[in-house]
Amino acid sequence: MRTPTVVDTTVVVAADYFQSYSVVGLLTVVGVLFVAVAFSAARLLRPVVPTPEKLLTYECGVDPVGEGWAHTQVRYYVYAFLYVIFAVDSIFLFPWATVFADPGYGAATLVEMFIFLGFLAVGLLYAYKKGVLAWT
Repeated sequence: MRTPTVVDTTVVVAADYFQSYSVVGLLTVVGVLFVAVAFSAARLLRPVVPTPEKLLTYECGVDPVGEGWAHTQVRYYVYAFLYVIFAVDSIFLFPWATVFADPGYGAATLVEMFIFLGFLAVGLLYAYKKGVLAWT
């Protein structure tokens, strides 16, 4: 009986490593083919009957009449921007909550999270002082 050498075990580990990537590659190819076949079938099976009404630009049930330019209040963008900032920042709370439970990380992560929440509070206070949060 022959004992495995370092080269043999390296080949086995490399084969297992690349086999897992081949599964991912195969799934990627199958996914791309599935999408390509679905789009091709839809293009072949759809009816093509262009009419002037179908070629009009349609936006939220409003008939496209008049100019394409409309004035939009900047405050709506500011609200959206504030929402995105706090939504993204709240994503950081979930991993923190899982690390906080691990032994040895409690005090350090608690301090870090209060610093993080302090920065958020300062930003919210700044927006409030500037009058951004007043809906008029």
